[in-house]
Amino acid sequence: MREDYAQSYEHLYNHHWWWRARERFILNVLKEKQPPEGWQNILDVGCGNGLFFDKLLQFGDVEGVELSARLVNNNAPHRSRIHVGDFSPTLGLTDKFGLILMLDVLEHMPDPVTALQFAASKLAANGKILITVPAFKALWTNHDVINQHRARYTKSSFRAIAREADLHIETERYFFHWLFPVKMATHLLENTLRTEPRLARVPPAWMNKLAYWVSIAESKSCVNLPLPFGSSLLMLASKGSEP
Repeated sequence: MREDYAQSYEHLYNHHWWWRARERFILNVLKEKQPPEGWQNILDVGCGNGLFFDKLLQFGDVEGVELSARLVNNNAPHRSRIHVGDFSPTLGLTDKFGLILMLDVLEHMPDPVTALQFAASKLAANGKILITVPAFKALWTNHDVINQHRARYTKSSFRAIAREADLHIETERYFFHWLFPVKMATHLLENTLRTEPRLARVPPAWMNKLAYWVSIAESKSCVNLPLPFGSSLLMLASKGSEP
């Protein structure tokens, strides 16, 4: 992540419609999928400054991993729960986790298979990994450049990675369906005009609120529709190869 983007990330997370809608979508999935005994220990990989911790605490005890020290404030309320460093055995994680979150993390990693294998090794019995990634290379825009993404995924391309990592995908779904044509148009426009990457900004209040509620309405109305497109992809996985 670029330095200037890192400096604005917490503000975007707390105020931009996309992050607000994604958080609500993830919380709904966690409530839908959580086991009767709850998730127990939770690990949030790529947790930044622990921005999601307050909401995750309703599901279990939470700690996190952040690869970039620039995103972690030593005075943050959850600083003691955050491990800073590469997500690998060198990090020294000793616990096993009922739930590991990897929310828009894998697209930054040069070796996503190894990262998933390590995540699987840290799962407790019957533990799950919840993953979100940006979807479809055709939707590549300057936002991916700013974020220093290495990939965008489809269901089929992610299944290949999951098989290599010996993971079984239990749930897979695209989301932010309405954003697909918007990003496709942005991709075409940027390629035509050769525009330079610019940092994301919180839109005007009316637009921010409208985009948020469109996203929420879509997630409720399309939750049981297996639409074959979207700008993001979600997977819930466990240890063990797919049959």
